[in-house]
Amino acid sequence: MTALAERRLATLTGAAEKPALIVVDVQKSFGSPDYLADYGLTPEALVALDAAVGSIESIVASARSLGVAIVWVELASDPGNRWRASQWLREGDLEAPYSPGEPCVIGTEGAEWFRVAPAEGELRVRKRGYSGFLGTNLAEQLHARGITWVTVVGLTSECCVAATAEDAMQLDWPVVIPADATAAYDLRIHENAVEMLALNVAAIATVDEVVQLWREIEAAQ
Repeated sequence: MTALAERRLATLTGAAEKPALIVVDVQKSFGSPDYLADYGLTPEALVALDAAVGSIESIVASARSLGVAIVWVELASDPGNRWRASQWLREGDLEAPYSPGEPCVIGTEGAEWFRVAPAEGELRVRKRGYSGFLGTNLAEQLHARGITWVTVVGLTSECCVAATAEDAMQLDWPVVIPADATAAYDLRIHENAVEMLALNVAAIATVDEVVQLWREIEAAQ
């Protein structure tokens, strides 16, 4: 870890700090191998995805044990309110209806959580696009809870994790991303996403390093 990286993380451990964990799109459409056949994942990418979800399970458990606020951000695709620009990008047609393979359609099994799920009382935010902040009250909810910095995990690193992390940073929350608690469907894309996020958006860490920051805050209080 570089000296700059150490300074960034060290500033987040004071007694007045109040972190939150934002879990993005860990839903069956994005995490379950049963839903990913059309994405062409290599065996290595599937292993990395499985490991990332395991790390997410671990950091969620640690957050709960340490009293860190958890926010669950979930994609909720609505056939009655289609995301036309996304259809254009993927299908070349603004008016294309959702296909049977559309991810996370409201009320379908694909929209269900995968291997992790909110506990009673934990905040859930439903989104229509990539970022958990776009068109939602996530920013207001974080402000209301006095959150001072956020850790963002989930699926996938180059898309919804990146979009949510970038908006958090632009809205003035320091962002930490544990690279072992997110993944893409291609190892090269994940590596590139982490590099770009490190350059412009977030402090890159590991799950163990984030949990240690939370423990230091608990000890300081």
